[in-house]
Amino acid sequence: MRHILLALALLVPAAAFAQGTAGGTAGGTAAPPPAPAASPTPMVGDKPLVQVGKKSAAKKGEKAAAAGKQPPSSAAQKLQACQDIDDATKDRLNCYDEIFKPQPKAKAAPAKGVNECRFLKEEDERLSCYNGFADKIPRLPR
Repeated sequence: MRHILLALALLVPAAAFAQGTAGGTAGGTAAPPPAPAASPTPMVGDKPLVQVGKKSAAKKGEKAAAAGKQPPSSAAQKLQACQDIDDATKDRLNCYDEIFKPQPKAKAAPAKGVNECRFLKEEDERLSCYNGFADKIPRLPR
């Protein structure tokens, strides 16, 4: 047992010393290992590192500036944008129809929501249905 402890006491410091001088320097200090060639993308093992996150506000701002102004995103904002078109015109109905594609039915029940106006067959009825719901939407900030 004493021989094993003595051998460990001699070998451990010798191994530590050998690691320190492995670089070939005489002072006992190791030279830093050479830096690997810089790759354009960070790597994890042999695969490129992929980071997933939110889009930055700068990119969103660039897109909005490129488009001129941001289009309304919700159905309510789109309906209110249609309210800016002259009342009782085909253009306003077309604007509404772009939001909710018309799917006329022979017997359409009275609309309980704005999305059910698309089932009305007559254009005048469909326009008045859309107008009725669009007028009830509280004005949203732009």
